[in-house]
Amino acid sequence: MDLFFQLLINGIIVGTLYGVVAMCFVLIYKSTQVVNFAQGEFLLVGAWICWSILIAFEIPFVFGFLLTLAFMAALGIFIQMVVLRPMIGEPIISVIMVTIGLSIFMRAFSNWVFGQDTVGYPDVFGASSINIGGLQVQPAYIMSFVISIIIMAGFFYFFRYSRHGLAMRATAFNQQVAQSLGISVKHVFAMAWAISAMVSALAGVVVGMVNGVSSALSFIGIKVFPAVILGGLDSIVGAVVGGLIVGVLENMAEYVDGQFLYWGNMLTIAPFWVLIIILVIKPYGLFGTKDIERV
Repeated sequence: MDLFFQLLINGIIVGTLYGVVAMCFVLIYKSTQVVNFAQGEFLLVGAWICWSILIAFEIPFVFGFLLTLAFMAALGIFIQMVVLRPMIGEPIISVIMVTIGLSIFMRAFSNWVFGQDTVGYPDVFGASSINIGGLQVQPAYIMSFVISIIIMAGFFYFFRYSRHGLAMRATAFNQQVAQSLGISVKHVFAMAWAISAMVSALAGVVVGMVNGVSSALSFIGIKVFPAVILGGLDSIVGAVVGGLIVGVLENMAEYVDGQFLYWGNMLTIAPFWVLIIILVIKPYGLFGTKDIERV
């Protein structure tokens, strides 16, 4: 039972991280109607940039982390302006292919610049694990959980009360109506990509601190996609719930596999079984908006 509760706690903590990355998917989709398949590469680039700053300049982690967020915000705006903005008005499949091509380019460029070997972050916390109620939890995961909760609360406040959040909600509802109200749709798009890149980088740094940084980090973007579909592609609340479900499901699948089935790959395939089931039963997800088209 100790192993069961250990994996359950890990699943909840990892699930909050998945929820944060899933919110990045939803943020871009709600504001631009684009599914960003390069989301995992934002995690990878953010992790590499933070690692490079810490190694090259030997500055405290907090300052390196803040510099990474600033760089990723600028990168997100640059990608939206240079790569995505010329695709406005093009067929949606063309835009999706552009994001897929962007993901391949970013991964290949990262491998070329930083190599493919797994490297670890400098020791930040000074302790390998912390005992909480008899369970051993890594400090990076605790930091991840706290920051994820703060980000979720920040997203709620941003969309509900802030001027920019209301502008983004209006743009997601109808771009032409938003423009008629004086909202700059281009600025909303750039802001969505900047926020998405920053938050993804945060997740990448946390995972990199636990497991090291390598090109495999970008696979998290694909692992989170079932959480996005499960919760609903246009629902922030659904992204959080879907992330928690997938995080717990992964760890419970690992427990069942290790104790009873001995298949060896349940941790990897469990989220995608959920993806298939939810698409068959409820294609719009648990909280997604059903889109009715009349011909």
